[in-house]
Amino acid sequence: MKAPAIRNWFGKKAVDASPPIEAAALRSDRFRLEREGDWMRLEAIVKRMESGRLRGLSDEDVLALPALYRTAASSLAVARETSLDSAAMAYLESLVQRAWFQVYGPRQGFFGWLRGFLGGGLSRSVREIWLDICIALAAMIAGTLTGWLLVSRDQEWFYALVPTQFLDARVPGASREALLETLAVEDSAAGLSTFAASLFSNNAGVSILAFALGFAFGVPSVMLLVHNMAVLGAMWWLYSEAGLTYEFAAWLSVHGTTEIFAILLAGAAGIHIGRSMAFPGARSIISAAAQSGRRAAQVMVGVIFMLILAAVLEAFPRQLLGTTERFTIGMAMLALWMGYFFAFRRQPINGDPA
Repeated sequence: MKAPAIRNWFGKKAVDASPPIEAAALRSDRFRLEREGDWMRLEAIVKRMESGRLRGLSDEDVLALPALYRTAASSLAVARETSLDSAAMAYLESLVQRAWFQVYGPRQGFFGWLRGFLGGGLSRSVREIWLDICIALAAMIAGTLTGWLLVSRDQEWFYALVPTQFLDARVPGASREALLETLAVEDSAAGLSTFAASLFSNNAGVSILAFALGFAFGVPSVMLLVHNMAVLGAMWWLYSEAGLTYEFAAWLSVHGTTEIFAILLAGAAGIHIGRSMAFPGARSIISAAAQSGRRAAQVMVGVIFMLILAAVLEAFPRQLLGTTERFTIGMAMLALWMGYFFAFRRQPINGDPA
């Protein structure tokens, strides 16, 4: 029996399209039937691996997995070329994606990654950018000295350098007692969690900006570090003039040895990218930026961890402990970071970040 003709929008008889449609459907069915057995076997293996039931897999299934994946990927390529039905293509795309993850995907979960990251990956990345750390450290020292010298020669520079939120009792000419009050111990921890959150947000902003500006050959990162530390130099001059150098150092060190270290690493990570782009060597600029970017990104993850800890130290121990305890914690944290980044040299194992 002849198939009914298809009519167009105007009701006129159109070309009979049934034979081509039937042929395409037949071709799609034949394609599926010839390969469906391999697809179903691959799906069964992948499903078992996704559920974590690896013991139920036979040696034959494990050995066959790569070949079955390649077969499914080849089938998907053919399906796209020949425009087979959308259901078959959607099924194959999902199957190939899941199988790829099992064949080539990472073999560790979040805790495995964290173990490798904290167990040697982060410290190794920090040591690999040692030259950029030296550049960033020199910029920070220069910024601190610049702030000190500018304010010591003209006190009007203090108001130009120090943000307005610090201009309470901490201004040139303030009495020793007024300045000492700004370093006083709090009576309780009430409200300090909010304070910690705001400190983390501010310090994270500075660190991320120092890192992000590195793409311009690192120059803006250096300038930001100089400016940021000039504020510290101005504040240090203020307290030293009042004879509170030790008290201010203790107040600052309890969180500063972590926070300033984190900002140093963030700036060094930005400089590392900019320096790689400015001096790519035998590599292309894109390749140099990509390679340095991966290393710098790993350092920045560590910076975030450090800033979280710095915010907690700044909000609680700094506000609740006395001068000696503050200084002891600060020096202990500095020794911890120096030992972790530059003395801890664990050899990478399978699954650890490179």
